[in-house]
Amino acid sequence: MKLVCKSIATPLGRMLLAAGDAGLAGVWFEGQSHHPDASTWQVVQSQCWLDQAAEELQAYFRGQGRQFKTPRAAAWGTTFQRSVWEALAEIPWGATTRYGAIAARLNNPLAVRAVGAAVGRNPWSIVVPCHRVLGADGSLTGYAGGLARKQELLTREGAWPLSSP
Repeated sequence: MKLVCKSIATPLGRMLLAAGDAGLAGVWFEGQSHHPDASTWQVVQSQCWLDQAAEELQAYFRGQGRQFKTPRAAAWGTTFQRSVWEALAEIPWGATTRYGAIAARLNNPLAVRAVGAAVGRNPWSIVVPCHRVLGADGSLTGYAGGLARKQELLTREGAWPLSSP
């Protein structure tokens, strides 16, 4: 898949967006873990999927957007990772879940570590809300963009701090 990219400014730092003809291939914070090598991608000012995703991300940060409708085009990942990413995409705004719950949902309750690894490699930061996954005890754990960003994203969505039962 031939990819094009552009960078946008957000309140949490610059983000790189990549897309192909079929849709959005990825969204990453600059410097985050598992950031792909973008050296062969063409930098563009405008492309339909990049522009739509950039607009949706800016609306999210303004508190005016809760859903991302830009089609995603998987350029990476194993079948298992993609199944985890699809499960992440279904976590509603303002909600959180646990790695174990995702593993159970995928009918593989012993795959908690594999789910964690797949969550960490999610190529669509914010768009596919991996920031909504917490540790078994409800703690902030592992976010490729950094725990401070994870906390800020959850706070923006009203999901942090967690309410006491």
